[in-house]
Amino acid sequence: MGVIQVNNIRLFANHGCLDEEAKIGSEYRVDVKVNANLKKSAKTDELADTVDYVHLNHIVKEEMAIRSKLLEEVAQRILDRFFKEIPMLKKAKVAVSKINPPIGGNVEEVVIILKKKR
Repeated sequence: MGVIQVNNIRLFANHGCLDEEAKIGSEYRVDVKVNANLKKSAKTDELADTVDYVHLNHIVKEEMAIRSKLLEEVAQRILDRFFKEIPMLKKAKVAVSKINPPIGGNVEEVVIILKKKR
């Protein structure tokens, strides 16, 4: 078993329950961790034998572009696509962070973390 992480994917999106968030948008960070059997790719040196982190990043970017009220829904969509499109995944963890959330205080970020396994 091996781990592939794609950290600090920075995006601008319009998620949130407030109308103002839909109009103005804000900065987000997504961190991804996936588990898969990487023994074959460690021997063959072939991209086809591993989890392509470019594909992971592509899924994150596409799903973050779809507006949602809740970050939980966004994270779940990302996980669902990972498992649908990448059969070799065993486990995955997605953390979606809203930078400087509009919650009436000096808060750096809020983070939603969801996990899924096959």
